[in-house]
Amino acid sequence: MHGQGSAARVDKHFTATGFLVRGGQVLLLNHRKLRMWLPFGGHVDPGEDPIEALYREAREETGFEVDVVGETLPLDMDGVRALPAPETILLEDIEPGHVHIDLIYFVRAVGGAPRLAPAEHSELRWFDREALHSSQITEDVRALGLRAIERLARCDGA
Repeated sequence: MHGQGSAARVDKHFTATGFLVRGGQVLLLNHRKLRMWLPFGGHVDPGEDPIEALYREAREETGFEVDVVGETLPLDMDGVRALPAPETILLEDIEPGHVHIDLIYFVRAVGGAPRLAPAEHSELRWFDREALHSSQITEDVRALGLRAIERLARCDGA
């Protein structure tokens, strides 16, 4: 039988990631453990939906309250409610046997102020289009960061 027996077990975890855009720049965090510039985000905890996880991670890692920029179907009835659609969903090989199913959202700040989470990150910095082309930025973060800046510029009429 295909897919059973010989394949090593793979743990898949849902995560939610936010590309926070303000004034034509995207906020990235220098991750202490990974030594990479990344957007905020993390695991969807038991009892959370992805949007609750996204809002929690934004507060914990950046100090900002955020709102998702994206389509939400107008469904809200007897036990059925639509959540904002992610921009995309990535499968990320974290280490052998550990994969993230990462729901990627574009967000804007609606409150709060920048605050570093020093246990997780060494620095927080705003990157414009030019700065995203730095060799320090991975291709996936660059592509999504540029797309987030463009999307928010269209939404905000800039």
